[in-house]
Amino acid sequence: MENDIQHEVRGKYSLGGVVFNHIRENILNGVYKENDELREIALAKEIGVSRTPVREALRQLELEGLVHIIPNKGAYVTGITLKDVKDIYEMRALLEGLCASKATENITDESVNELESIVDLSEFYCAKGKIDKVLELDNQFHQMLYEAADSKLLKHTLTDFHHYLERMRKTTLTDSERAVKSNAEHRAIVNAIKERNAGKASELATLHIYNAVSNIANHGYFEN
Repeated sequence: MENDIQHEVRGKYSLGGVVFNHIRENILNGVYKENDELREIALAKEIGVSRTPVREALRQLELEGLVHIIPNKGAYVTGITLKDVKDIYEMRALLEGLCASKATENITDESVNELESIVDLSEFYCAKGKIDKVLELDNQFHQMLYEAADSKLLKHTLTDFHHYLERMRKTTLTDSERAVKSNAEHRAIVNAIKERNAGKASELATLHIYNAVSNIANHGYFEN
């Protein structure tokens, strides 16, 4: 773990950023579960750092709503509830449409070609049943759209939403039928962008997210 931390610190993240991302990843991936206590000493030992960056990370995570700090008692995992998932998807559907519209206006031909390559590769891996690769390419596809929209705030918000839903997406994209349909929806979005049809791209991107929600509902994830 210490070697990983040192490598990341030498890269794009500060020590505090590495600690924050480590704890957040474990919350979102279910390693730290809802209501689990996050002890500073244990986390510092686990990650290989002092307690100071851990304490700072927990405060930042509280601002994101993933952790609840009770004075003189401790920090506890709040996590992402099913209601949060519903809310995020509802907001994301609208923002993905806006993102696709903006991307259509700003994207370069080179980036359009890259998006097409991602869709082609995803289709290949779908056929091979390599869903882990499909999920990785899905991340790349959406991240490219966020970049192409040329809006710092939109990119930041959608990247966080995409990240918060990582665990849910990993579960649902293991459904090979949904993976194939999702990739076909990506291709339709790219075609609309290629045609410079911002309205159509927006509509398709919003529909893409609603289809993902429908798939989740069909698997019973929103049932009480």
